[in-house]
Amino acid sequence: MSKIINEVDVICEHKADGSIIPLRLRFMNEDGEYETYTVKGYRPAEKKGTHTTEDGIYVGDSTFIFECLIIVAGIKRVFRVYYDPKINTKWRLAV
Repeated sequence: MSKIINEVDVICEHKADGSIIPLRLRFMNEDGEYETYTVKGYRPAEKKGTHTTEDGIYVGDSTFIFECLIIVAGIKRVFRVYYDPKINTKWRLAV
C-alpha cells in the first residue's frame, strides 16, 4: 500500500467541459518542508465506479484520479492524485 498525503496544494486548469488538468503539486514532507513539483505529463486513471483503490483510498463516481509524471532529483516518478469535489475539497496524493 502507498503512503497517502492528505493535504496537497494543486494548481490546475478547470476546462469548460468540466475536465481538470493538474499543473503543479506542493506538499509538506516528513521534515516539515514544502516540496513543489511541476507536472510534466498526466493521464486520467480509469473510472471503475465506487471502490477502494490499490492505494487504499475510497473513491466514488465523482472522484477525479490522475497519474502525474513529475521529476524528483532528476528521476521520473509517477504519483496518483485524487480529488472528489462532492465529498472532500482536499486533494490527496499517493506516494
